[in-house]
Amino acid sequence: MKLFLTSYLAGTKGLAEKFLSEEQPVEIVFIPTAANVEEYRGYVDEGAAVLREMGYALRNLDVAAVTRDEAAHTIASCECLCISGGNTFFLLQELKRNGLIDLIAKKVRKGMLYIGESAGAIIACPDIEYNQIMDDRAVAPELNDCIGMGLVDWYVLPHNGEFPFVETTAETIRIYGDKLDLVPLNNSQAAVVSDNNFCVMTEN
Repeated sequence: MKLFLTSYLAGTKGLAEKFLSEEQPVEIVFIPTAANVEEYRGYVDEGAAVLREMGYALRNLDVAAVTRDEAAHTIASCECLCISGGNTFFLLQELKRNGLIDLIAKKVRKGMLYIGESAGAIIACPDIEYNQIMDDRAVAPELNDCIGMGLVDWYVLPHNGEFPFVETTAETIRIYGDKLDLVPLNNSQAAVVSDNNFCVMTEN
């Protein structure tokens, strides 16, 4: 099981390139859905550009805009999945609506590479409720629970100390720091997971 969990893909390009170079997937399925409810989406284009600059072909998959069968078929056949950032609750709602959480988790455990940026990193955790300080849960009215994929047993806190999230990340640490095993990441850091082990790495 190999995961690359980052705050900001464009800020960890070198680390991501090293992560991908070990497997060299032919194509990366790229899910931008979390940004559908956000005013600013520049990081989605930046992340996609970073992967293309490395020479990888991308297949865009907005899980909110395709059928359940189409989404499942695309993910079932892919070697590497990258889920971009945005609103974590909306992302989880759309993945659950299409029955994709268990499919993705199963695929990752069987060897599919997983890149999660911000919201895409958070959904790899056991539960996403702790991110309600940073993200607006109201945009996901059909989300009945906050259970994530549980690929790791700790909790990514992206954008730690980064504008405009300085206050929300500090508040998350204050409220949840004693309750959850938080792993704060700034925009130059990534948590690289190999099976049951992980390390936090910083872009040079």
